[in-house]
Amino acid sequence: MKTLSEESLLLPNPLREGLVEERIPEPAAMVIFGASGDLTRRKLLPALYSLTRDRLLPARFAVLGFGRQVLSDEAFREEMRHGCEEFARRRPVDPALWAAFARNVFYQQGAYDDPAAFRRLKVRLEEIEHTLGLPGNRVFYLSTPPSTFAPVIRSLGHANLAPKPAPGQPFSRVIIEKPFGIDLQTARALNTEVHDILDEQQIYRIDHYLGKETVQNLLVFRFANGIFEPLWNNHFVDHVQITGAETVGVEARGGYFEQAGSMRDMVQNHLLQVLSLAAMEPPVAFEADAVRDEKLKVLKALRFIPVSDFEQQVVRAQYAAGSIGGKTVPGYLSEPDVSPRSTTETFVALKLFIDSWRWAGVPFYLRSGKRMPKRVTEIAIQFKEAPHLLFGKRGETIRPNVLSIRIQPDEGIALNFGSKLPGPAMEIAPVSMEFRYGSSFGVEPPEAYERLLLDCLLGDGTLFTRADEVEASWSWVSRIHQRWAEQVAAGRTTLDSYPAGSWGPDAADRMLAADGRAWRLP
Repeated sequence: MKTLSEESLLLPNPLREGLVEERIPEPAAMVIFGASGDLTRRKLLPALYSLTRDRLLPARFAVLGFGRQVLSDEAFREEMRHGCEEFARRRPVDPALWAAFARNVFYQQGAYDDPAAFRRLKVRLEEIEHTLGLPGNRVFYLSTPPSTFAPVIRSLGHANLAPKPAPGQPFSRVIIEKPFGIDLQTARALNTEVHDILDEQQIYRIDHYLGKETVQNLLVFRFANGIFEPLWNNHFVDHVQITGAETVGVEARGGYFEQAGSMRDMVQNHLLQVLSLAAMEPPVAFEADAVRDEKLKVLKALRFIPVSDFEQQVVRAQYAAGSIGGKTVPGYLSEPDVSPRSTTETFVALKLFIDSWRWAGVPFYLRSGKRMPKRVTEIAIQFKEAPHLLFGKRGETIRPNVLSIRIQPDEGIALNFGSKLPGPAMEIAPVSMEFRYGSSFGVEPPEAYERLLLDCLLGDGTLFTRADEVEASWSWVSRIHQRWAEQVAAGRTTLDSYPAGSWGPDAADRMLAADGRAWRLP
């Protein structure tokens, strides 16, 4: 006999009448490696619970956590409930619905490089599938340290847990968290190892930025409207700024961040992906490979920064002690697990060019930093000034039009343009037309992990990165790391400083000022 909550998952929802019907995935099981870690509790299980509450997961669906920590099924379920109560988009947790959902949540202890543990995992997974009547469709999520990616996938292959696709057979897919390699060489090596076990179509390299509503809306904004795409080129665009700012420091991740830095942690993963979507050509169809083909072209068209222009186009810095929100915070060199002689960058600013007909001559300015005044990620498209000034006093300038696409927080789009001030004088003032998800649609947009988990279950790889994309981005980024390494070896490290709570070092401002431009204040 079904419970009320189980029955409610199957009832029609009158609020959805007249809407395009969402696709519901086939019944499946999801195995989460690293299930006792923070990402599972804060993001993955809350996302799956919210999808269940929105009736977007199949009624027959199981979650099997796998981790080194010893936990019972009940202890794991209780820990995940606390995570959902604190972090799920759909709160508070519905007790009856949670009870129905949690009955299909399980836990298995084991080591990532232990063949016996994977044999036990296979037996447990098959028992769950048999009990719940699941057809054998599987998604494996690697929420583990990067050093374990290859061992886990090898173990999956040796245990025959993720066979390659075959007609009429259940699917097996693997989601791999970032970072995928630490440079071009390691990314290529990892791709080779992964492809020994899996086909590319089974691999879902996840970047949670691509699951955000505004990133996806960028494609709709460009290609579903006839107004803006004709202006999206070097005839009308003066320059583009992409900002990824965080107020937090390295927190408890000093050891990781020492090896990564902002260039690896933010630019190679997030900002270059956002740039490729903003600069790509229209795909022939809204299909995974068609979209990713166009993104790849952008990454391959990135002009390598010549040594002669390196100092003018690349700025890196570390935050020093400062104040954020009235609270004094320490500098990077005082953070736990950070070397007092560290040369790791917590801020990076770049000026780059895309060698294509559409973008020839248009500079793209990227910046990413920690301990900044505001948490914000946005794309700002600044259009060229009007060719002839009809209004205003001689010598005055009117602000150029700016189209800002806010990825987080307060997701939305704003267009700034000049308008006449009320009164007899012909005075111009900037005004803004804004669209915000929360106020326009009256609902909070889904979390990025909700969209990405659902897409993987549906077999849609559009918002996941492909092997050649990863290698193309690393090819560009690794040259910058190589130049920094050469500077360190020669004793000529160019590492600026900026106080915590500021928008970065003066050198980043000078980089734009040399072009007669300035950073936008989000």
